[in-house]
Amino acid sequence: MKIEALLTEAEISQEFAEAMEARDIPEKFFYWHPLSVRSWLALSHDVAYESRLHSWNLLVDEVETISSHFDSIVAVISLGAGDGAQDVPLLKALQSVNLDVDYFPVDASQGLLEMACAAAEDEEVDTLGLKADISSPMHLVLAADASENPKLFVLCGNTLGGFDPLDQIRYLSQCMHEGDRLIIDAEIYESATALSSRDNPVGQRFAFAPLASVGITKDDGDLRFEERHDERHEGLCVITRQFQTARDLRLTVVDREVTLQRGERVSLSFNYTYTVDAFRWVLTEHGGLKILHEFPSPDGRYLTVVCSR
Repeated sequence: MKIEALLTEAEISQEFAEAMEARDIPEKFFYWHPLSVRSWLALSHDVAYESRLHSWNLLVDEVETISSHFDSIVAVISLGAGDGAQDVPLLKALQSVNLDVDYFPVDASQGLLEMACAAAEDEEVDTLGLKADISSPMHLVLAADASENPKLFVLCGNTLGGFDPLDQIRYLSQCMHEGDRLIIDAEIYESATALSSRDNPVGQRFAFAPLASVGITKDDGDLRFEERHDERHEGLCVITRQFQTARDLRLTVVDREVTLQRGERVSLSFNYTYTVDAFRWVLTEHGGLKILHEFPSPDGRYLTVVCSR
């Protein structure tokens, strides 16, 4: 198993301590600690996210069409690859149309990255894992430079929604060259499910896992999910998560003491959903990409698209 570290465990540990001091925990820490890994694996298999897999499977079924411009070899660079479970069917489908496939899973989580590499190696796919922070423009550039072959970037599982989508799509599009493709998906906004698909036992465990990793319990405060609209463009909806302490807490985080006073709030990242038109706007008008194919889930809750520069 080959893994290159652009983000070391020492670095991410210090960043987590700084995030706790700032009362603002970014997305990457929800996949880092073993508690978070287990919570994410449970969430990714939850029935609430079956629509995402339906959309993805429709794309995999059309792999010959979406990969027809690749000659003989393709580098699949999966940004936020997780355990690789969603990537493996795509890798196998690309092999089935006689393409040589090199796989580069990218993730900040050492544990998940090892799972992704192992899953691909089991299918005899040449694999190099990259331990990196995909919110960093520099790490995106370095990941994109991992291969000189034509690239198929993958950003799925509503991964774009865990970052500012306007910034992230701009950084990503700048890494793409003529002939490259991007597979990206989004959760389509639905008022009836935007909160309920997250504010449930499985979603709560996932959101709470970084706090649990430093000894905070649910008796120490309240976990809250809120929905608001991003006024930068119509159709952008963001779900925020916050933990408000019910008592004073003294924590040891890596090498420092962090004190949370009663009533303080800790921000637990956020998640964007979009109307279909807003998602297209993010990709085309803001990201400068061209949408080549669309694969909506049968229930309309997820949309997976293939883009080019």
